[in-house]
Amino acid sequence: MQNPFKKAVDETENNNENNIEETETIETTEAESSENSEEITETPAEEVQEEKNPWQEKYETLNNQYLRLAADFDNYRKRQEQERENLLKYGAENTVKKLIEVLDNFDRGLKAIETVDDCDKVKECYNLAYKNFNDVLAKIGLEVIKAEGEEFDPNLHEAVMRTPTDEKPENTIIAELQKGYKLGDKVLRPTLVNVATEQ
Repeated sequence: MQNPFKKAVDETENNNENNIEETETIETTEAESSENSEEITETPAEEVQEEKNPWQEKYETLNNQYLRLAADFDNYRKRQEQERENLLKYGAENTVKKLIEVLDNFDRGLKAIETVDDCDKVKECYNLAYKNFNDVLAKIGLEVIKAEGEEFDPNLHEAVMRTPTDEKPENTIIAELQKGYKLGDKVLRPTLVNVATEQ
């Protein structure tokens, strides 16, 4: 009598051999497909890398230019801030230096009149100091606004009085009540005036 278990064992062994062959075939196929996929992916990546190189170089060049420009602008901004601070701090330096000369003349005048009883000498010292002061202000650019006899200009004059008269044409300045000054084209203080009107 034939052993029934032997047939089952033989079938199991055959199945195992077939499974091993199938597994080896699958592994070989997977290995081949992974090699092929590596080859496939490597080739386009190299091409893309070659294509990106010129753009990468342009990007780096532009980025370096931008960084240099940003640094230059930052330095410029700092210089401007420093100059502005210096201007606010020392802007009046030249003006003050010129006014020191006037102070020196006042000091000399005070010393001169200490021992003088003559009023004419005092007037002379005063007039010299006053003239010197006006000369310094003129050098700085300060200018007296002309008023009396001129036509009224609201940009330069401020009418604090209006007097009806036939002696002067209408809108003519009769009298200057307080001097006005301008520095260059800028009015520092308008002249206070009395303006003629029709009777």
